[in-house]
Amino acid sequence: MAKIVVALGGNALGQSPEEQLAAVSKAATAIVDLIAAGHKLIITHGNGPQVGMIKKAADCAHKNENNAPYIALKECGAMSQGYIGYHLQQAIENECCKRRIKQAVAAITTQVEVDPDDPAFQHPTKPVGNFYTEAEAQRMSEQGFIMQEDAGRGYRQVVASPLPVKIIELKVIKTLVENNVLVITVGGGGIPVIKTPEGYQGIDAVIDKDNSSALLADAVDADFLLILTAVEKVAINFNTPAQQNLSRLDYATAEKYIAEGQFAKGSMLPKIQACLNFVHQKPERKAVITNLFTAREALQGNNGTVITD
Repeated sequence: MAKIVVALGGNALGQSPEEQLAAVSKAATAIVDLIAAGHKLIITHGNGPQVGMIKKAADCAHKNENNAPYIALKECGAMSQGYIGYHLQQAIENECCKRRIKQAVAAITTQVEVDPDDPAFQHPTKPVGNFYTEAEAQRMSEQGFIMQEDAGRGYRQVVASPLPVKIIELKVIKTLVENNVLVITVGGGGIPVIKTPEGYQGIDAVIDKDNSSALLADAVDADFLLILTAVEKVAINFNTPAQQNLSRLDYATAEKYIAEGQFAKGSMLPKIQACLNFVHQKPERKAVITNLFTAREALQGNNGTVITD
């Protein structure tokens, strides 16, 4: 039996609540296959499309309705954790029930500490929420928001993407895992918070969920970090006639490919880097990148890309 942190991509969960319900049903089948094989799982997930949907809806209401309050990104992130966690929890419980597997499941609203001095805060790059006119963007800039023009479509708020430092609810997560509860946690990378003299305080930012998943996997001393994405295997020369799929990738070779620019910055690169951070802590650990439907085969070394130190 292995302890596995399973990181689900937010894009794989659909663009609406209806799409997500169908997607989590498929995800639950693959997740419960791993439970049935005897593994202890901790589930993490992205939230890009979902938090974007919530933020746009909130911004539209605030823009068009006099009494609608402004809802900040940090609150939208918490909302996305709640509704994605609810769907995943329900789908996994239902699939376990069908198979007569006894498995407690709990979704945890999770805060993740970031460093207020992280260089990312000096160069915000992540667009969030609705599009605004130049005049509206100017007014928002005067209120302290950082606004940027987005490909001729209007102006959007941009926020930083700092590295995760600490998972605030880690003790709760560990206690649940030790008591055989499948935990759904650090959704969307976690709700970003900073430490102040008065305690923790939320901040508008986006934490990469693969980095938070690697931090979590290290903290719970997982055997595997399993990152589920749209492809079966990592590739070099991707989407060219010279594409080569990789079954195995060690730390040194991965660093060489990163230096060559083989992995896209907004896509595969953060996944590779998260895996390297995880396996580099202990040589016996493994990370695997594959898609949802080949996860079990990949853990057995028969598919996917296995990343080692």
